[in-house]
Amino acid sequence: MEQQLLQLLEAINKHAHLNQKKMAEICGISIGKVNYLIHDLTFGNYIYSEKKGRNISYYLTQKGLDTLQSGIEAYQGKKVNIHQEPLTEIKQAIILAGGSRTDFNKPAGLMDIDGTTLLKRNIDILQENGINQIVIVTGYKPEAFQEHPEFSHLTFVNNPKYKWTGSMASLASAFEVITEDFLLIEDDILIEERAIREILSHPQRDCVLISNESGSGDEAFVEIKNGYLHKISKDIHQFNRIDGEMIGVSKLSYEVYSKMVSEYQQNNKNPLIHYEYMLLDISRHYNIGYLKMHNLVWGEIDSWQHYHTVKEKTFPMLKRKEAEFREIFIKSHLIEALDLAYEDISEIQPFGGMTNKNFKVVIKGKEYVLRIPGNGTESMINRKEEKFNAALASHLGIDTELVYFNEETGVKIAELIQEAETLTPKMTKRQDIMELTTEIFKTLHFSKLQMANRFDVFERIDEYERLMEEANGHPYEHYEETKRQVMVLKEIYQGMNIELTPCHNDALPQNMVKSGENKLYLIDWEYSGMNDPMWDLAWHAMESEFTPEEEELFLTLYFEEDVIPLEIQQRMIMNKIFQDFLWTIWTVIKEAKGDDFGTYGTDLLARCRKNLNHDLIREMTYEFQK
Repeated sequence: MEQQLLQLLEAINKHAHLNQKKMAEICGISIGKVNYLIHDLTFGNYIYSEKKGRNISYYLTQKGLDTLQSGIEAYQGKKVNIHQEPLTEIKQAIILAGGSRTDFNKPAGLMDIDGTTLLKRNIDILQENGINQIVIVTGYKPEAFQEHPEFSHLTFVNNPKYKWTGSMASLASAFEVITEDFLLIEDDILIEERAIREILSHPQRDCVLISNESGSGDEAFVEIKNGYLHKISKDIHQFNRIDGEMIGVSKLSYEVYSKMVSEYQQNNKNPLIHYEYMLLDISRHYNIGYLKMHNLVWGEIDSWQHYHTVKEKTFPMLKRKEAEFREIFIKSHLIEALDLAYEDISEIQPFGGMTNKNFKVVIKGKEYVLRIPGNGTESMINRKEEKFNAALASHLGIDTELVYFNEETGVKIAELIQEAETLTPKMTKRQDIMELTTEIFKTLHFSKLQMANRFDVFERIDEYERLMEEANGHPYEHYEETKRQVMVLKEIYQGMNIELTPCHNDALPQNMVKSGENKLYLIDWEYSGMNDPMWDLAWHAMESEFTPEEEELFLTLYFEEDVIPLEIQQRMIMNKIFQDFLWTIWTVIKEAKGDDFGTYGTDLLARCRKNLNHDLIREMTYEFQK
């Protein structure tokens, strides 16, 4: 029955003596429409009327009562679709770490798990899955987090009233720094990595993660109705049936979060309420989905007994399961790429790499290198260009043959270099090694080949600064001052008539692999492109930590001249400055996405500032500004 008829039945049921004008006001429709509907309801035997003098009273028949009841129930079962936008990529997370843990004398998330903290493990998982804007809500002992410099790049919000408030107060305290859909996780949760990955990809923008009942004695039971969240409680007696246990990991849309915060701040009279029950209140009007994962390994740490159980039983089980999953994950890449059978792959070993995850794999008795791109590289590297340029290098004989390259994912498989010996800075200082490195640079630079792209350092600086802001990265001290000096050099440099050649652009010793006595390979072409060849020479010289005398020998071998022209010397030092500045930003981005490079980034910036004071640079700048 249409809504206006139900409204009219409800009005009549509550007020039998209403005239049609009043009915129209209550239902928000015209008097003419009311007259028309009264006729239909009377004809259909939903209502009957009695005339008393000049007044007419209307009453519901049994058919009318039954219709009104079923109509109201059907209407109440419907919920508003709060979302106008489809599922979006989750880039933010809130970790609730404010609860008091007097058993441990520190927040539960800072408890040791296999040489790290529970919080660090969860943050690593979040960042591995592309979540870099992480908010930690503290309360109990907030100063304890300051003892962990690995958390310094995160956003902290404190709930000073944590003693007298529930978790909803902590969640609401982060409202000013949350701008989009986010993942919510409690700091005392140990959970499989796949659980985070699966809830992030779940099609519902609002959903809670549930599992089978754990039997811990402190379960938050969940009941599902019509495919959505219906009931949450720790009291098992409140349930018709139990569909699972809420874990403490949820995905929330910004719209639902805003409703929760608004309801808490405006209407709630119980400061001790937890966020689960506020979410349940919101679910009365809006659909909140769920993801149930069976056989999920997870644990909660809120007492010494729980902690010992997690360390001695849960975590070892979780490690075995995740190791098995990683092996299956790696093998799946190989099987899909090369159309293999599972048993064709006999060995997988980690193989290093700063940006990527590299593995030595043995397939049908032959050795290969599998590269799986690292976190965040998809925004920094054009894989189509890399594939084209790497193929050029392979044809030149300065890199091994590509077996497989996926332009979409960046997954690459190449033949393993036999008798491989990766160069170290100490090795590159030897003249016999310099002869090999300069020869491979000359083969590349003088090849006349045209790469798929141009590597423009100033365009990269602009791009990396944008990515740094998106990743919520924080530049190092003296960054802005250094940038101003670099931009002055940019004008001088762009006024030079420089012929661009094919370049590797990341020619540090670790990307050079010696095979046997006289063969050298240049690997990893992610940053390759047409550029000033001095870029490769400058970067290699710096990363090899050449002394001025060693750099002079290196350049004389490359140019086959005893005296290095002044312009070459100027371009060398300018390229050193540009690349140190660029890779400083790169390091900030990578660290914001969860990688740890120690002092690498600050060391680069310090070296950049030192070279800006080089006599050649000061003289050039002085002449330019006269």
